[in-house]
Amino acid sequence: MSSRVLVGVKRVIDYAVKIRVKPDRSGVVTDGVKHSMNPFCEIAVEEAVKLREKKLIKEVVVVSCGPQQVMETIRTALAMGADRGIHVEVTGKEYETLGPLQVSKIMAALAKKEEAKLVILGKQAIDDDCNQTGQMTAALLDWPQGTFASEVTIDGDKIKIVREIDGGLETIQINMPAVVTADLRLNTPRYATLPNIMKAKKKKIANVKPADLGVDLTSRIETVSVDDPPQRLAGVKVETVDDLVAKLKEAGNI
Repeated sequence: MSSRVLVGVKRVIDYAVKIRVKPDRSGVVTDGVKHSMNPFCEIAVEEAVKLREKKLIKEVVVVSCGPQQVMETIRTALAMGADRGIHVEVTGKEYETLGPLQVSKIMAALAKKEEAKLVILGKQAIDDDCNQTGQMTAALLDWPQGTFASEVTIDGDKIKIVREIDGGLETIQINMPAVVTADLRLNTPRYATLPNIMKAKKKKIANVKPADLGVDLTSRIETVSVDDPPQRLAGVKVETVDDLVAKLKEAGNI
């Protein structure tokens, strides 16, 4: 039995919120805006809890990087059934520039420290849509990876993964320890029940700083500006095919 699975959970602006760009175009408005757990991270937590319920793993440890507010995201994961949490404290400017590479370094360091046999992450976050953290974590650990998983089956030290690819589905088998990233159809995350929310308050959350893990958070990327997508221009209605062809010619499209 593989002993421990590490799951990354990210606090993001809630998917139902309309995003607003800051007047100085340095980023998006986050103050006073509803946040929640990244939906793909919810799927990752659900999968880890299911594996523990099947007695394929012993312990589910959730990790979130950020300021004090990410504790709420960790508590949500604990209420879903995770065993304990790790809050990696990142604040101020470092949090603003925290990207997939920095998070991957943290996840890789914690995977070694916790002696995890499996790291499960959401395939991407809905705020930056990077889809890089899982792949970078696997590279830093030199572990095999199964990305975009829609089905995960553990048999001893091997994992069979059905992956969602452009052309359909691909089935691969990799050895543990490994990194898996969760796609949309992997499962439907459970809702945290009130008794489990109460139980989650008693579960342990360790606090660590990136320096404790020997991780340098210096960013190699500079955001030049953030802009709203351009407004779509109004369309034109035409009566006949001939009118359509004439309009297309006029616009230089044919």
